[in-house]
Amino acid sequence: MNQKKILLIDDELDILEILSYNLEKEGYDIYTATNGSEGIDKAKEIVPDLILLDVMMPEKDGIETCQELRKIKELQKTLIVFLSARSEEFSQLAGFQAGANDYIVKLIKPKILISKVNALLQLTSQVSDNSKLIEIGDLVIDKDNFRVSKSGQQFLLPKKEFDLLYLLASNTEKVFKREEILEKVWGNDVIVGERTIDVHIRRLREKLGINTIQTLKGIGYKLIV
Repeated sequence: MNQKKILLIDDELDILEILSYNLEKEGYDIYTATNGSEGIDKAKEIVPDLILLDVMMPEKDGIETCQELRKIKELQKTLIVFLSARSEEFSQLAGFQAGANDYIVKLIKPKILISKVNALLQLTSQVSDNSKLIEIGDLVIDKDNFRVSKSGQQFLLPKKEFDLLYLLASNTEKVFKREEILEKVWGNDVIVGERTIDVHIRRLREKLGINTIQTLKGIGYKLIV
């Protein structure tokens, strides 16, 4: 049994019933809410590992709900995934900008959805606060010694490339916005050009693999390993 808690927020009762049935079969503890306000209260109460959230709901829509959830300190590590019938690009961009970790269109088959949920909850970055060592799949980042290896191959990275990679690896479920990257890697006192991040991302991809870092257009970057 996984014993991980999943909160489903959707105003369609049949969707809640189907999702609850399938996820409970996987061993998850399932909680439900039928609108955004109820969902926020329930999330504060149970502090779930994952929230599956609809976009179009009464009282408080999914975008506003996600924005409010992201302001709650206790829920900073909670994964938020939109599950919506809205498939337009602007809807998905709005979801990511609100703080979602992923956006799934409701046409997805239940078995594939379950696989996605399993993958999201099983993906962990093993970070040691003492050694500052991050191990994600075959990628190892040793901050104390400024060493990076992938599939056993060692890489010597310039400091800014290393700092950028370490930041992205610190939370593989998060999409890091460009403003946050500039602040944490280059600092507020340093003025850099708009293309600075793009150049460093390109160099990291050349060294570690083209699919290592995902670009979410108009939002930011996410590490994919």
